Amino acid sequence: MLPSFILTFRPDIRLEESASNTVLQTPIVSLDITQFSPGLQAAVRILCAGGSTEEELSDLVLEADGLDGLNKFNYYLQKFRDLGTICDTLCCDEFPMAAVVPLLPSYQFHFRKAAIDRPYLLSRFAYCRSDKNRTIWESPLSGAQIILSDWRGGAIASLLSQAQTCQNLAAKIPTISEETVQAFLGLLLSVGMLNEAQDGEAPTESKTLVQWEFHDLLFHTRSRTGRHGNPAGKTYRFKDKIESLPAIKVRKSIETIELYKPDIDRLKSKDRPFTWVLEERKSIRNYGDKPIDDRQLGEFLYRSARVRNIFSNNSMECSNRPYPSGGACYELELYIAVSRCENIPSGFYHYCPQTHRFNQVCELNNDVEKLLKEAGGATGNRSFVPQVLMVLAARFPRVTWAYESVAYALMLKDVGALYQTMYLVATAMDLAPSAIGCGNADLFAKIAGTDYFAESSVGEFILGSNYSS
Repeated sequence: MLPSFILTFRPDIRLEESASNTVLQTPIVSLDITQFSPGLQAAVRILCAGGSTEEELSDLVLEADGLDGLNKFNYYLQKFRDLGTICDTLCCDEFPMAAVVPLLPSYQFHFRKAAIDRPYLLSRFAYCRSDKNRTIWESPLSGAQIILSDWRGGAIASLLSQAQTCQNLAAKIPTISEETVQAFLGLLLSVGMLNEAQDGEAPTESKTLVQWEFHDLLFHTRSRTGRHGNPAGKTYRFKDKIESLPAIKVRKSIETIELYKPDIDRLKSKDRPFTWVLEERKSIRNYGDKPIDDRQLGEFLYRSARVRNIFSNNSMECSNRPYPSGGACYELELYIAVSRCENIPSGFYHYCPQTHRFNQVCELNNDVEKLLKEAGGATGNRSFVPQVLMVLAARFPRVTWAYESVAYALMLKDVGALYQTMYLVATAMDLAPSAIGCGNADLFAKIAGTDYFAESSVGEFILGSNYSS
């Protein structure tokens, strides 16, 4: 016998009533139900309220509208499912236990009954989180989320890190019947969060899926549209709620260094051809005997990352720089760890792209040396120490203030854009550039004195004199 399910509309769907009509508002379409038959109108109202079983709704429509009305109800119910607007709430022992909420229009819920004596394991991609006083189970493999209504679902799921049968679970939680356990496992199975165990272990994954780590797949599915229904893009969700950060970060410092500014107009006519630069671009980790100097470093930063101008888009302050940035947010800040650079003392600096100068954060100390050594080790050579390490830090609220779902993904794209710009400028200047795949964001925040959640590192780039020069 299959468990019972209560059908309701998703919480973001509502009825708007006026003296002349009643409109069902969904994120995709608006539907005037004023011309619906009495039974069909009553069914829609129930779906917007507490809901009811499909059988009870069908009986209501059949009694009020007859067989033709029931056929129309079945038609609209399937249309509502096709739009991803119907939630299915599992009821056990006459109480709601968990609701299946579609995350995308194409999702179709089909209940799969779990075997009473077969062992099951929770998917390694399933995770639990809290949101708006609700406990939610999700998975990047699923087109739906499960919202728990009471403690029973959580108690059962907490034991599924090891292979369990319905019988085992019911024995471990005596207050929950085998039938209830079986129904909940069927729910998890139906939404792709549960696997049938093989010899007590998770089933063998495909060659493609096994190469995905949990956090990477979750990030991919939640920062691209198509597998979730969350708002995405430039929504300005915090406008008029939180003040946006200014385009330029001002960092006061007693010690400042004015940097060399090249003649851009001269470079436009005398610089190496673009195609030559593009074809010669490569990572170079062998330095010349003479270190990079202050004029080279100043020219490099001026050509790569200076602020050309500042403007407003009527919602936030923006800027224009040599590399592209999503929404002209330019959230990336450059911090420079100097190991060896002629005419610039070793230490840790913040680069101001508007004034084109260094503001000293601290002198060379153990933490800065560790940051430099870790960057050198990331190249595969543990004894290698970069002459200059550029840490790309993101002021996260510059992007999260304006964008939803895609904010962090945009920041990483900006890192890539700045990487390529730095590579091309370094190649044109005959310097030795190299991007680094990973860095210590916690150590950076300690050195820079920033709030890890407000501004921390998202990229690293090392620079030095070219061994061939």
